[in-house]
Amino acid sequence: MPGVNVAVIVGSNRRDSINRKLARALLRLADGKLAASFVQIDDLPMYNQDLESPLPASVARFKTSVEQAAALLFVSPEHNRSIPAVLKNAVDWGTRPYGRNSWAGKAVAIIGTSPGTVGTAIAQQHLRHVLGDLGALVMGGEAYVTFKPDLIADTGTVTDAGTLKFLQSFIDQYAGLAAHLTTPKASTVAV
Repeated sequence: MPGVNVAVIVGSNRRDSINRKLARALLRLADGKLAASFVQIDDLPMYNQDLESPLPASVARFKTSVEQAAALLFVSPEHNRSIPAVLKNAVDWGTRPYGRNSWAGKAVAIIGTSPGTVGTAIAQQHLRHVLGDLGALVMGGEAYVTFKPDLIADTGTVTDAGTLKFLQSFIDQYAGLAAHLTTPKASTVAV
């Protein structure tokens, strides 16, 4: 049985993003529980209501990718104690035009990495708040990963046993939540 269809959104437009490395490592750990695809956000124009009709092609592609996914995985750094501009721009486009909120009802997990111990704490808190307000079903708990140059091998394997255990628990919890929230439930009728 194929895994839950997940759109992965990396909140960094850096070529060698450590958060993209983390996202790839997480997907390796998902072991078939998630059918994931990365969603590009760095080509979206800065949000401007004047551009809503017709939507730019990059925005239409982005919204379609998000809407076709059953669940979303955000992996993001923190910029100046908040959400990176490229990610906030994507969040804003996801709510537009009015009445076309692409985030509502999606099972969401948020995680991030930085060289600091809790370097993505505030960004995760802000993103959790914004997405929750937009109707996303955001998984509870916080997930901070201290990134060191040798944490993730070139093959995408997590090299630190403690971090590996933490990430495996995180992705298993998310896969379970996403499957639970996206699996049609049999209705029962009391007689």
